[in-house]
Amino acid sequence: MVSRRAFLKGSGLALFGVGLMGGIPAFLAEAVASDKVLRPYKRRRVMVCIFQRGAMDGLMAVTPFTDTYFQAARPTLRLAAVAAGGSNPVIDLDGRWGLHPGMRAFEPLFKEGRLAIVQGIGSPNNTRSHFDAQDYMESGTPFNKGTSSGWLNRAVGLLGHDALTPFSAVSLTSALPRSFYGDNPSLAIANLQDFVLQPKGNPAAAGVAARSFEELYDRASASLLRETGKESFEAMKLLQQADVANYRPAAGVVYPASPLGNAMRQIAQLIKMDVGLEVAFTESNGWDTHFNQGTDNGIFARSVTDLSNSIAAFWQDLEAYQDDVTVMTMTEFGRTVHQNGTGGTDHGRASCNFILGNRVDGGKIHGDVATLAIENLEDRRDLPVTTDFRSVFSAVADAHLQISNDKVLFPDWSGKKAAVMKV
Repeated sequence: MVSRRAFLKGSGLALFGVGLMGGIPAFLAEAVASDKVLRPYKRRRVMVCIFQRGAMDGLMAVTPFTDTYFQAARPTLRLAAVAAGGSNPVIDLDGRWGLHPGMRAFEPLFKEGRLAIVQGIGSPNNTRSHFDAQDYMESGTPFNKGTSSGWLNRAVGLLGHDALTPFSAVSLTSALPRSFYGDNPSLAIANLQDFVLQPKGNPAAAGVAARSFEELYDRASASLLRETGKESFEAMKLLQQADVANYRPAAGVVYPASPLGNAMRQIAQLIKMDVGLEVAFTESNGWDTHFNQGTDNGIFARSVTDLSNSIAAFWQDLEAYQDDVTVMTMTEFGRTVHQNGTGGTDHGRASCNFILGNRVDGGKIHGDVATLAIENLEDRRDLPVTTDFRSVFSAVADAHLQISNDKVLFPDWSGKKAAVMKV
């Protein structure tokens, strides 16, 4: 007996791989275009992960604006607590922590209790190599370079059902991220418009081939094999007939004209199409701010504005789907507490992350962070990691996707889940 997963990996994903490399065969495109579209997938919960590559300065994004030690550590690279000299002050969240003014789109979500922030999150591995730290975080095994799978791929395998749709796990990136490596089906799609199937070649010959393609499933002796092929085929038909190029977000929603904004718009589109999406991934680049980082203006300000505006637009666009979706950000490590001599910050240890959803214990700054006196810093320079990233990732995945096997999800970890989700 051939399993659904084995068949999907052996045929469905192979066909999609052909499309990514050089166009879907004409016979498949014709078969897709000529048949009636069905919606075989139930509405599912979706976890959306955004990797901020380059190591975000968590102390600039969410600033301890009353900490005199921090003020001394960054005499010119810190945000004002109140408006002065034309500057934009931090957005006071709780009297101690303030949100960067570029992230104003997050303020109402935090006040509504939908957005949670974890400060002091990071990896127990103290590497300051971008490549290694990202690899460890995406594999979910921070002390094991030999792990072949990514933690999101393992999450897909723990969903409690076979992945009957090619769209269960989709990365809106040009290449498959480390997080999706593994045995469970996943896709990397840089742009949905380029992925739509288009008939090519001789229409008559394509029609013959199309009928033969469908006969492949009809002749399958095992009902399990036949059912899997048909359902994968329906997903391709659904994407083929959707007008992805002319997608219209909900009224009043404007996505940033940026790679992240475009990716979030397409994730929203896939969610609304009910193609069976459960885990989505994309990334935001440009967080390696060694020099000219800026405060309320500059490189960092542009990045956080794009991040928060993209996520806020996505959330507003979802409308009736909000109960089904949780968004979580991640970054490989943070930046030094002290500014450097070129107006920037260097590779550090802990950062912060953002979690958005109706099941999130929001309106709070989670994590245990002491004052930034030098004796409280790791190596007398870095914000210490007081929250293991696995305790947050597992809490979100378990609560939202309803999976509960942390030994598989994070095999080298036996810690306690962070209390970032509602009980």
